[in-house]
Amino acid sequence: MELYREYGGSDCIKANAQSCGECIQVAEKCGWCTDPNFLKQGDSKSARCDELEALIKKGCSKTMIENPRGSTKVLQDKPVTNRKKDPAGQPITDRKNDTVIIQIQPQKLELNLRSGEPQTFKLKFKRAEDYPIDLYYLMDLSFSMKDDLENVKNLGTALMHEMQGITSDFRIGFGSFVEKTVMPYISTTPARLINPCTSNENCTSPFSYKNVLKLTDDGSKFNSLVSQQQISGNLDSPEGGFDAIMQVAVCGKDIGWRNVTRLLVFSTDAGFHFAGDGKLGGIVLPNDGKCHLENNMYTMSHYYDYPSIAHLVQKLSDNNIQTIFAVTQEFQPVYQELKNLIPKSAVGTLSSNSSNVIKLIIDSYNSLSSEVILENTKLPEGVSISYKANCKNGVVGTGENDRKCFNISIGDEVSFDIAIESKKCPSDRKSQTIKIKPLGFAEEVEITLNFICECECSLTGEPVSKECHNGNGTFECGACRCNEGRIGRKCECSTDEVRTDDLDANCRKDNGTDICSNYGDCVCGTCECKKKDNPEERYSGKFCECDNFNCDRSNNKLCGGHGRCECRVCICDPLYTGSACDCSLDNSTCMAANQQICNGRGTCECGVCKCTNPKFQGSTCEICPTCPGVCPEHKDCVQCRAFQTGEKKDSCEAECGYLHVITVPERENLPQPGGQTYSFTHCKERDANDCWFYYTYGVRNDSQKEVYVVKKLECPAGPDIIPIVAGVVAGIVLIGLALLLIWKLLMIIHDRREFAKFEKEKMNAKWDTGENPIYKSAVTTVVNPKYEGK
Repeated sequence: MELYREYGGSDCIKANAQSCGECIQVAEKCGWCTDPNFLKQGDSKSARCDELEALIKKGCSKTMIENPRGSTKVLQDKPVTNRKKDPAGQPITDRKNDTVIIQIQPQKLELNLRSGEPQTFKLKFKRAEDYPIDLYYLMDLSFSMKDDLENVKNLGTALMHEMQGITSDFRIGFGSFVEKTVMPYISTTPARLINPCTSNENCTSPFSYKNVLKLTDDGSKFNSLVSQQQISGNLDSPEGGFDAIMQVAVCGKDIGWRNVTRLLVFSTDAGFHFAGDGKLGGIVLPNDGKCHLENNMYTMSHYYDYPSIAHLVQKLSDNNIQTIFAVTQEFQPVYQELKNLIPKSAVGTLSSNSSNVIKLIIDSYNSLSSEVILENTKLPEGVSISYKANCKNGVVGTGENDRKCFNISIGDEVSFDIAIESKKCPSDRKSQTIKIKPLGFAEEVEITLNFICECECSLTGEPVSKECHNGNGTFECGACRCNEGRIGRKCECSTDEVRTDDLDANCRKDNGTDICSNYGDCVCGTCECKKKDNPEERYSGKFCECDNFNCDRSNNKLCGGHGRCECRVCICDPLYTGSACDCSLDNSTCMAANQQICNGRGTCECGVCKCTNPKFQGSTCEICPTCPGVCPEHKDCVQCRAFQTGEKKDSCEAECGYLHVITVPERENLPQPGGQTYSFTHCKERDANDCWFYYTYGVRNDSQKEVYVVKKLECPAGPDIIPIVAGVVAGIVLIGLALLLIWKLLMIIHDRREFAKFEKEKMNAKWDTGENPIYKSAVTTVVNPKYEGK
């Protein structure tokens, strides 16, 4: 129900439905309670319409809720097949259906639609082998196509030979077009009407469209008739091909179309005229999209304008015709854009003399037949349809490709998930029929849509019922459906009486001034309380004086989340009390680990411990921040009882007799967690001799204080003198040696610094002999008088 708050309330409530039929049309989640006693005082008739969960919560039995569901029924489901053949290998034909081939499954369905509830089904398509083909060749016979006509004259037999590899049932037809026979498209001078070409060319009179050959399986007949055709001429460059395409599409009997694959090959080397261009020739009437062939000639080209592209798309689709545009390279971009507007069409590049036309046709056919595009007829108002394509190799088509599959080979099977949904019932409430078919194929799925606009309980309604104030309405689905001009839950009031003062007085509590306590409307002297956006919140009471959302709250929850609000008073659940149902009568939350209420130190009030001794606190009075603790508190008593020592050894029996002491040999023998039915504390204390002793303290359920003590004390061992003395001596020696080494190192460093300083001063000393008056050189020079310098 949180969703109601998020979205601003239930759509079912907001709809203010006055009958079961109106209710089920609001949304598929809405149901109608048919229980005659469902409405409470102050409720309006529309309160019967709500979501199923809300109705059940309000007290309506599930069996009394009207909630019709839609359904899907398959009426015809023949499996997809290939073309059947007789023992001689020839295809078996059916006069009514031309060929016994099924490519789409199922063929017929019936859907029962409930507003807002989509119905889904799977449509299967399998491309059949040897599927029949009708091909109509529509050729531009303006003068520029003269050399192309020569190559097309042998097209019939050649194309039939090539198509044998695709189908054994192939028919071909031929038509030609030039232009509208009015100015300025052609010259209307008498001579030009006879021969529109130059004097040395023999051309036939201009025409709009001519059906030369009805579809036939005789290829030689095609060659013969096409060989007799002559080129014609016109004045402007664009041609009147759209007129011809329209006539080929709508003149099915004249063309000879069967309910098989229909191909239209449109061959030209020029552009095209479209809707609006006819005004140049004074033609203003829009194309009517009807057949106007007389003696295989289009006779209304001077009367109706060219068709629009959208008009052509509609007619080609209605008649399951796939178009192949065989155009020259120059006009490829133009016809490529046109192809994008016409589903199931292809564009091929025609050589300048149409010599490649057969390859172009086969390639385009293979391209068209390898894709499946679903389309549907016009949907009734309020009905929508969605598709999801399940194509080859696990490819899923969604968005723009939700109804398309590509690259489908012969024998391949694809499927489409289709959902159809109705938003409302049609005004006439009658069944509607729609069709879904793959573009370019004659097969289709016929779907009958039945709309669920009324509940089944309305069929057993009681007209002129006594339940409805003397027969002023029909009692159906647990409520009155009032006759015109009557209102009220029981149709007890006329619309002329709604606002009278006498009736309003019945809606005032204690003769007050507020009508329906300002929370409702006075209808026929009875209060109908207003609805809140949140359907969980309701006004009620004779004067709408009550509600279920203005009670006391606790922890920001109405009635503490432990009760329901009735007329602004909390009705508490069992084990809860208080104005906001916030006081629990369950004392399990006060139970301590020792199975005592509040550890015996307080009382349990509203599920919370109130400690009698103020020094205790905690959820079960288990915490005492100022207390010394269990272990120090009982240390002296344990010491005197177990070891006959300590401060209380002389008064042990008097002061410590409350303890039940049990001695154990080792610490491992002390009680361990999980082994006792009561809680206990492990303690470690030291006596006067610095010896440790270990014990546990606990209180049994019978309040007996029980102590387990380890018999053996843990006393520290005495010091070992020899290692200590040896260590001290060794330490002194080592420290002395270290000090000597440091002193020696410092002296070496000092001496080196002094020597370096001396060397520096010695280098800086300057001796000048000229300054010393008593200086005499130590060198004496003696010259030999006999020396001659030799």
